Amino acid sequence: MPIRLTVFCGLPRRLRKHLPIRRYSTSSVNPTEVSHFNALASTWWDPYGSSRLLHLMNPLRHEFISSCLSSQGTLYPSEKLRYLDVGCGGGIFTESAARLSSTASVTGVDPSIEVLKVAREHARQDPLLHCSGRLQYFNKSIEDLPTPKAIEEQYDVLTLFEVIEHINQPAPFLTSCLPFVKPGGWLVLSTIARTWTSWFTTKLIAEDVVRLVPRGTHDWEKYINQVEISRFFHGQKGWAGDGGVKTMGCLYVPGFGWKMVSGGEKWGNYFLGVRRDSS
Repeated sequence: MPIRLTVFCGLPRRLRKHLPIRRYSTSSVNPTEVSHFNALASTWWDPYGSSRLLHLMNPLRHEFISSCLSSQGTLYPSEKLRYLDVGCGGGIFTESAARLSSTASVTGVDPSIEVLKVAREHARQDPLLHCSGRLQYFNKSIEDLPTPKAIEEQYDVLTLFEVIEHINQPAPFLTSCLPFVKPGGWLVLSTIARTWTSWFTTKLIAEDVVRLVPRGTHDWEKYINQVEISRFFHGQKGWAGDGGVKTMGCLYVPGFGWKMVSGGEKWGNYFLGVRRDSS
């Protein structure tokens, strides 16, 4: 089980105090996590399989992104949006974003080669995605992508859906993501708060009792509270200014699916969006 350190070393001071630091290698990729999701690859697109909750959550992802974009007015109204989906898995969100009329292109990256095989094979079934160049996948981590050198290479929306709770070192990982968002763009993520309520619902009930997700999918010690992530971004120059931070809790209700719950970010699953300042 990961050890939450009380001595913070090896990171800039503004990062050390805002996110949990764990004793791991410098890469954001955890081979154990990759192996776990490789084993689930074959059932990724089964709406009643191991990724069922992700399929059900996908409409809320789009709803939250829309709320972020509309909160600052229409983002680049004359241009379509470019997405970078980090930790895209089998492409549930990636594909759905590529089909939007407001989308210019979507790039999905993931360190799991088996899961990306499933993503690519599924995308080939849709000529809109396969032939138009609107969707592309890379078997890479964010650290392996070339850092953008011009605004044309950056993205309007960078997404981290159900990713950061599987990352070894969240602060350096988020830092690696920042240069990919263009000024005025958004980094949008979803994750789980580290509370006893979340342990009860996501570990005991979801994994051990009801088996909504495979056992071992989550590590409660890796959950990150909304206040920790918010403080991290408020410590980054050029981020989260002018009210550019949005959060919203969400709750899975058996028989009804996922529902947005105001204040739910304090005790369970939640979305968080952070805007890069325009100037």
